[in-house]
Amino acid sequence: MVSDLTEMQSIGPATAAALIAAGVPDAATLRAIGAHEAYRALLVAGGRPHFIWYYVLHMSLQGRPWNDCRGEEKAALRLRFDALVAEVRGRPLSGIEAALDEIGLPAPRG
Repeated sequence: MVSDLTEMQSIGPATAAALIAAGVPDAATLRAIGAHEAYRALLVAGGRPHFIWYYVLHMSLQGRPWNDCRGEEKAALRLRFDALVAEVRGRPLSGIEAALDEIGLPAPRG
């Protein structure tokens, strides 16, 4: 499926493919539902939680580089991310999952 998602700041083919598979087929849909709900769709579709991916979507919708997210803004997004993951999973990240997520690595399955 051809999509204009990759024309958005910091969204590459892999992210676009994941969004499409999660029911976010194009940039207009992403803009309409926002980064938070798009990320919820990714989690519900089986995607592993990854904080960087969450804030990349937020930065992308603002037309900002992904690495422009810092300080208080990043801390506030982290709280929203953690709450979303806990809501979708039914429990918060803790222990090794939280540590691995913080450095951008997937938690072990099991």
